[in-house]
Amino acid sequence: MQIFSKDKVYDFMGKSVPFIILSFIMIIASYVLLGSKGLNYGIDFSGGTIVQVKYEGPAPIQKMRDQISVDKMFANATITEFGSPDEVVIRFMSSSDSVQEDLGDIITKLLQGTGNFEVRRVDIVGPKVGGELREKGIMAMVVSIFAILLYITIRFEWRFAVASILALIHDISITMGAIVLFNVDVNLDILAALLTLLGYSLNDTIIVFDRIREEVKKSKSFDLFEIINFSISKTLSRTLLTSLTTFFVILTLWMFGGEIIHGFGLTLLIGIIVGTYSSIFVASPMLKWLKFSVEDYKSKEAKKEKRRIEKEKMRAQYEQGIV
Repeated sequence: MQIFSKDKVYDFMGKSVPFIILSFIMIIASYVLLGSKGLNYGIDFSGGTIVQVKYEGPAPIQKMRDQISVDKMFANATITEFGSPDEVVIRFMSSSDSVQEDLGDIITKLLQGTGNFEVRRVDIVGPKVGGELREKGIMAMVVSIFAILLYITIRFEWRFAVASILALIHDISITMGAIVLFNVDVNLDILAALLTLLGYSLNDTIIVFDRIREEVKKSKSFDLFEIINFSISKTLSRTLLTSLTTFFVILTLWMFGGEIIHGFGLTLLIGIIVGTYSSIFVASPMLKWLKFSVEDYKSKEAKKEKRRIEKEKMRAQYEQGIV
């Protein structure tokens, strides 16, 4: 399916400066949010307990707060709606003693008289386990980025690799800023979403870079921006179709999937938009800033091809018994 004309070449690089400025502003805003508010870690990373309670009617949140506060275990507990007025979650830091008790039974006793309800879920994560999960999550992202850097360096050229990594940092930074802005609980689901975005954003960038590399080899032009504009224009239909189909699937998941995957869906939605945008307006212009030379690349490729032909010639001579 072709959305845009195959013959039309759009001047993306001529309009890249305003988009780069916009990216810079969004990244600065994201780091300001991260520095001022910080990430809101869920129990997966901070440790603690979540109890999900569902009522037959609207949950009497204030009455619940009054009744559970009489127990020291729940002194600093927070009670918030969970997707609908009749469902709530109770969050609190669990002690080593409380982990050994049946928290479902304790909550049921404390909330007697607040209405008809059922305890649907009790999740407990110790603070030590939460810290380990947080450290391993950060390590997973760092290792992924270095593995990507190595892969692209081997497959393409180091300037392509650096441009790809900078684009990935751009995408993750803005997405993290949105997570802070919308007060999303950072847990294992959000980490999974961020790792998914690393792969998704990289895939978009690789498609564009692969086309740029092919055009550099066969194009008679030595103007990098001209080659980039041509390459992006030729892959534009594919990029938008892939992004839109993914976007609408995630949008449906976010709208109708329920509160439990709301944060996961929102993170992916923002990441898909930012990742698609960066593969066009961020990653590609960086090749120019990193001093990528079309002439030098053509020369290197020509030398590689010459060596390949010489090796094949020597192999043929050896097989014929000439050498």
